[in-house]
Amino acid sequence: MTSTPRNSWAAFEAAHPAFADTVRTRFGLYRHHVLATLRKDGAPRVTGLEVDFRFGELLLGMMPDSRKALDLLRDPRFAVQANPGPDAELADGDVRVSGRAVEVTDPAFLARFAEEAKPPEPFQLFRAELGEVVLTNLDSGEMVLRVWRPGAPVRTIHRPADGTPYET
Repeated sequence: MTSTPRNSWAAFEAAHPAFADTVRTRFGLYRHHVLATLRKDGAPRVTGLEVDFRFGELLLGMMPDSRKALDLLRDPRFAVQANPGPDAELADGDVRVSGRAVEVTDPAFLARFAEEAKPPEPFQLFRAELGEVVLTNLDSGEMVLRVWRPGAPVRTIHRPADGTPYET
């Protein structure tokens, strides 16, 4: 592949390195996170998941033919939220990523991943095509959201205590 798709982790990281580093660091605080997929009937399913940032990709690994893997094969839309931590303070912020999950089937990529990441085997691997990355923090009692979507600049939305949002 000669170019980086604009919705890849690598593209996000290249365009907004500090924001991407904050998101990656936040996911790195804990091993397990929460994945949302869609069941056959369209109802949401949430389940635990490990994420991996490797080879310029945000990777979602799981047991083969698990419910979440079957959900993603049928309907690739997903959202993953970083583990919020042990209390309600969210001192490190709240991070979530949504988009489409694409199964990784390239044997060389899977072998390279297995060699470096040493996941429990067997495993099924998906790469994330990013649709949105959101970081929410509290700043002096004000909720501050940073939102990135492919092809758009990062938006910063402030929600003060009175609930009236504004952008900077």
